[in-house]
Amino acid sequence: MKKVMLKTALATAFTAAATVSIADTQFVSIGTGGVTGVYYPAGGSICRMINKDRKEHGIRCSVESTGGSGYNVNSIRAGELEFGVAQSDVQAAAIEGKNQFEGNPFPELRSVFSLHPEPIHLMARADSGIKTFADLEGKRVNIGNPGSGNRSMMELLMSEKGWTTDNFAFAAELKSSEMSQALCDDKFDVTIFVAGLPNGSAQEATTTCDVRMIPLDGEVAQSIQAKHAEFSKAVIPGGMYNGNPDDVTTFGPKATIVTSANVSDKVVYQMTKAVFENFESFKRLHPAFAPLQPAEMATSSLVAPLHPGAEKFYREQGLVK
Repeated sequence: MKKVMLKTALATAFTAAATVSIADTQFVSIGTGGVTGVYYPAGGSICRMINKDRKEHGIRCSVESTGGSGYNVNSIRAGELEFGVAQSDVQAAAIEGKNQFEGNPFPELRSVFSLHPEPIHLMARADSGIKTFADLEGKRVNIGNPGSGNRSMMELLMSEKGWTTDNFAFAAELKSSEMSQALCDDKFDVTIFVAGLPNGSAQEATTTCDVRMIPLDGEVAQSIQAKHAEFSKAVIPGGMYNGNPDDVTTFGPKATIVTSANVSDKVVYQMTKAVFENFESFKRLHPAFAPLQPAEMATSSLVAPLHPGAEKFYREQGLVK
């Protein structure tokens, strides 16, 4: 009888301990982008680094494939995501209540760290006759899915040019994971894709059919860079993509990790710590990450205020004053 009672007591205690452990676990999600882009594997890597030490800090991370930058920011605002990847220009628009956030600013948006530069890939079918941005007029254009960084970038380019979608033969709204196949299937003439180098979707398009990278170095591009500090000149190296042997001058934002002021300092601190303490492993994740430097990630292109949890870690490491 005593043995049975002892076993029962031990089982009850074990169950109670397990229940407490589960109850104490904090679940967080990172919103990324299409599975063929850089955001998704980046988010997956960050989650693996966090989960590696979950027994110590009690945080379990999951990665979600989403519609991209704008979707992630809106989901963070709604409390549906704790973290997300967002282009630096989308950060700026959300803070200022402009473009896709017109009249609906998100002052609680917070920066965690920046990632890689994201040059604009303006990819056109070789038989389209498109050689400059101005040549898009009257063509079939994929402007990107609503809520994506691709879409917000195209809308900014169009606005600077004084265009609306009426200037195109038609405007498609395909997301990143769909556009390469559709471009090669002659569904449209040109698509915009804001992404790190090299990018899987761009590689897919350029190896499947005859696609040209179109330079963005003219008046419209220069004007946007002069007005918006979140953008900078970039170069897509010659030979990176099949059929494009020469360097292509373009520009773009940076990818950044963002969160909300409502997410606890502990969670943001542990996420930042997980990445920077596994920094060399993180850099090896993708060629776009190879040039990353800790001090630059802690300061560059972070339009939204730095979250106190991230700032605490950076001060401890001497990355910010």
